[in-house]
Order: sequence, then C-alpha cells, then structure tokens
Amino acid sequence: MNVFAEKFADLKILRYDVPGFESLDLNKKLYIYYLSQAALCGRDILWDQNNRYNLSIRALLETIWQTFCGDRETESFKSFEVYLKRVWFSNGIHHHYSTEKIPAGFSETYFAELLAQSNWSAFNLPSGKSFDVFIAEIKEVIFNPEREVKRVNLDSEKDLLQSSYNNYYQYVTQTEAEVFYAELKAKAGSNPVSFGLNSTLVKENGQLTEKVWKLDGKYGKAIGQIIFWLNKAIDYAENELQKKYIGSLVQYYETGDLSLFDQYSIDWVMELEGEIDFVNGFIEVYGDPMGIKGSWESIVNFKDKEATKRATILSENAQWFEDHSPVDPEFKKAEVKGVSAKVINVAILGGDCYPATPIGINLPNAEWIREQYGSKSVTIENITQSYFLDSMNNGMLEEFASSSEEIERAKKYGYLAGNLHTDLHECLGHGSGKVKEGVNTENLKNYYSTIEETRADLFALYYIIDEQMINLGLIPSVEAAKAEYDAYLRNGLITQLTRIESGKDIEESHMRNRQLIARWAYEAGKADNVVEFVCSGGKTFVRINDYQALRGLFGQLLKEIQRIKSEGDLEAARNLVENFGVKVDRQLHEEVLARFKRLDLAPYSGFLNPVYELKTLPGGMPSDVLIRYNEDYTSQMLRYSNDYGFLPMVND
Repeated sequence: MNVFAEKFADLKILRYDVPGFESLDLNKKLYIYYLSQAALCGRDILWDQNNRYNLSIRALLETIWQTFCGDRETESFKSFEVYLKRVWFSNGIHHHYSTEKIPAGFSETYFAELLAQSNWSAFNLPSGKSFDVFIAEIKEVIFNPEREVKRVNLDSEKDLLQSSYNNYYQYVTQTEAEVFYAELKAKAGSNPVSFGLNSTLVKENGQLTEKVWKLDGKYGKAIGQIIFWLNKAIDYAENELQKKYIGSLVQYYETGDLSLFDQYSIDWVMELEGEIDFVNGFIEVYGDPMGIKGSWESIVNFKDKEATKRATILSENAQWFEDHSPVDPEFKKAEVKGVSAKVINVAILGGDCYPATPIGINLPNAEWIREQYGSKSVTIENITQSYFLDSMNNGMLEEFASSSEEIERAKKYGYLAGNLHTDLHECLGHGSGKVKEGVNTENLKNYYSTIEETRADLFALYYIIDEQMINLGLIPSVEAAKAEYDAYLRNGLITQLTRIESGKDIEESHMRNRQLIARWAYEAGKADNVVEFVCSGGKTFVRINDYQALRGLFGQLLKEIQRIKSEGDLEAARNLVENFGVKVDRQLHEEVLARFKRLDLAPYSGFLNPVYELKTLPGGMPSDVLIRYNEDYTSQMLRYSNDYGFLPMVND
C-alpha cells in the first residue's frame, strides 16, 4: 500500500495498513467494529474542548466548501480550501502542535464573496442568533489576530488560563482554579480521583462550579452515542474482565463519577489475555496548561504477536531495569508491579489521536494506580512502519546526518532502534520511579508534562545502549543503539526546528523535552567534546564523539529529573525547561529552515483511517466486516462531520 495520500501547507496525510484484520474471526472483527464506532462518536467533544468557536467555524467552512457556486480554480479559493484542511487536521482553529491560531490565508473581502455565493438554506444557526450576528462573530474570530490567539499558553509569566483559548475553563483565573482544586485534594484520601479530569470549570454569579461531561450533562449527546456502541461491543468482548471494564466505563460516562473511571482503569491494566484492546475517554492533559483537564481520545487496536515478543522481554525484566537505574535509591520502586507491554496494530484513531497520533501509549495516568496496580504500554507498529516507509529516500536523512556512516547506520538500524526506544519509553520509562507521599502532578504545574516526557525519554536513552539489551536479544549490536543516539541528538538540536516558525520559541511539551535533553547533554559534555556542532559546506551538523560518555550524561540528567518529579520541585523544573527546552538558537534555526525548504517536505504528518463496512444477512445478522483504504482526506472529514456530528455549535 502507498502510505502517502496528500500534502498541503506544513502537513502530510498518510495511510496506515491494518495487517491481519481480514484473518481475524468474525467475533473479533465485530468487537473491533463496534469499538471503532464508539471511537468516532467523540470527535465533536474534542473540537469543542479545543475552542468554543470550533464547531461553528467547522460548520460554516464545510457549508461553503459544499455549496459555493463561484470559481473554484482561483488562488483565493485554493487558499480557502487549504485553511479548511488545516482546521480539519488540527480539530479546530489552532495549530495542532504550536497551538497558535491558524492564519486564514485569504482576505475578509474574499470571505464575503464566499458567503454570498454559498447556499445557507439548510444551515442551522445557534439558538437566538441571527445570521448577520453569527457571521460577524465568526469573522472576528478568524481574522482578528488579537482574538483566540493561542490554545495552550505555557508562558509562566502570564495567567495560564486567561492567555489560553481552549474551552476547559470559562471566566476563571489560574489562581482561582488552583485554589479550587487544591481544596478538593485536601479533603481526599490516599487514593484520590483525578479531580477536574472530566469537567469544564466555570464561574457563574461569582461562584466556581464544574459542568461535568456525562450523559445528562455537558457533551451528553455525543456521550450517549459512545455508550450505545460500547454496549454493542460488550457482547463481543473476549473475556469477562473486558466486559467488566467496559461496563465500568459506560457507568462512568452515565454518571461522571471519577471513581468509576479509576475502577475501569484498574481492570483495564489487569486485563492481559485479550488480543483486542482500546482506549476511550478523557485521558491526556496536554491541552490544559494546568495539566488537569483530559482531552477526549480513542484508539482501537489488536496485538502484533511477533513484535510483542520484544515488549514482553522488557516487561518481564522491569525489576532489573528499575534496580539498575541511576536515580537515587529512595526514588526507586522496591517492587515493580503490573508492568505490561505489547506491540499493537491500530485499527482506528479517534479524538485527540486523529489525524495526528502518538506512536506509543502508557496508561493509566493516575500515579497511585500505577504504583499499586501497574501500567499498560503499547508501541503502535503499523503507525511507526508508515512513518518509516514515508521517510525513506525523502532526502531528510542525507541533508542533516553528519556522515555517511551515520546515514548507513540509520538505514540499517533506525526502524528497530526507534521502536525499541518507544518500547522503553512507554513500558519502563513512564512506569519507573516513585514519588514522595503528598507529591502529585500538580506540584510541577505547567512544567509537569515536559518533565514527565523528559524522564521517560532519558530512561529509554540510558538503557538502549546497555549491554543488557544485547544479552536479552533486543538489539544485534551497539550500533543499533548508536543509531538511536544519532537520531535523538540530530532531532533535538536540529531537525525538530523545522517545525518552529522563524522567530518563535518552542511551546509543545514533547519538543521542549527533546531539546532539553539534547541541549543539556551538549552543554554538560562540552568540556570533554562529547557532542559537538560541526560545519561543512556552510551547513551545521551534530556529531557524537563519545557515545558511552553521552550515556553517562543521560544518566546524570535522569537522576535529577526523577528527583524533581519525586519531590515536586517546581523551581528546578522551571529552570531546566526554561534554560534548555524553550529558547531557540536563531542563527541555526534560520539555516535549518532554509535547508528544509529546499527539500519541499511537510514537517508534520497525520493519518487517514480505514473504512469498516458491516455486512449483514437478510435477517440483520452480522456476517462480516470489510475494510478498505480508498477514502480520501476531504471525503473522510466531511463524512465524519455528517455521520458523527452529534453536538450543537454551542455547548454550555
């Protein structure tokens, strides 16, 4: 299958194969089908979470695209089409990575032409608004650079909530939110629920209150559809524990009771026998600058049995890795519990995992569940394979690698080493270490996500070059580990800069984490020339001169990062992130952007989902589930809006 589908702006759309689906038995196909339907039903929730105008703007833009009767071959219309595709990709008007508002790319005058030459007879206006008032408001949001500037602002000098234009808080200041949730936590016991994970915090009549996301609450119409398909899936679950945790998830959606989400999470971690698995819910908190509110996401997957062998080896040896970690003994787990890992093929992506998707997952996020029951980790093999196939021979490696040896090492070992890094990051990195009593994620405030990703990456980097990896049969030689060190330093110091606009700093947590590690190691090893920048032919490259010394530096930083998390040391977290993870070398950045531009590549990629078709017998009995890969990007986005657009434009 050709993985490339389409390219526009700074984005590339790829396809992923779902190997082995056709050979599954009917029961498993139906289980995946119904879970996949549930995975698509929460799409509108994420759009509204990202910004309160997103659903209105999507409806407006899609109506124009479908009904515009003017000339579609003009540059202005093509710019409009690119804008619509970018909004689709980002699940809203803010860039999916930088979180800055996406510029329209066409004028207000042309916008008026689009409106005048489109058909609005079937357009459903928000209640109580005239068309003119509605259009004026939307035009202001799209074209005024001072409106809805940034979805997630991590600038510690500003009020994080007042300067972030997501929809998790309404009329609430950062201090008010901190006090509100601190008071809730103060009353909780030793195993607290994830307060605020599934609600919008609003101030009404001077009082703070939560609007809970549940069946009879906010987002209820979409949640009702999720529940419907989860109840269908229960009948095809592979075992009783799967049925139990789906039941808990349904009850949680019905009531909004976070203790039921904890029960679902515990049972989900404990279930290890099934071939099929899924994530569905309000999970990751990267979209909230305070790290409290969970964005809605879903992934449905099934096990890649052959590739899972490497993940199983890691999980079976988790105690060895914990015991030999360079962190202080007081922050190590005396007994590693419930660490399980597998390699999967994703069957469907939904919510905050679509179209841009992670390549690995480690859940649950609640620290007390992880410590008492363990965690479950996955590496998504068919996604990493699509990325790798697309990257071959596109010129990126040849342009930015420092030597022919580095290029050959990457081609020979890069795919294996990259997947193994993800295995280590998700399976062992996130699951390692322990925190002091009374310390939680909120102690590190807006720096928590960066610190946690830094910790997991450092764990992977420290161990991938260890002799134990060869002893366990996970890598053929140390050359594979060197390939990962090359790739990580090259990305952290140079190539990820292709994703940053000229003059801007790094905002996204994962990008901050990668530069923090690479820049800190470069500076810490400068006296011994462990890593150096070299110039050749007017181009800058990164060269590693001592791989073992670099490993030692990774160990030193891992020790400090674990201490920061374990003690909740906000000041130390701030210093590391701000000093090494945020600021960009302007001269190097301009050079990298110029070199990248000549390659004519897109710095960001996302994926189309396959299409599943349920076949039934004359009496309605399911007979098969077919899969096809021929839907294009625009068709898929419009179909999703039509088939899974359950929420109104305004959700109070």
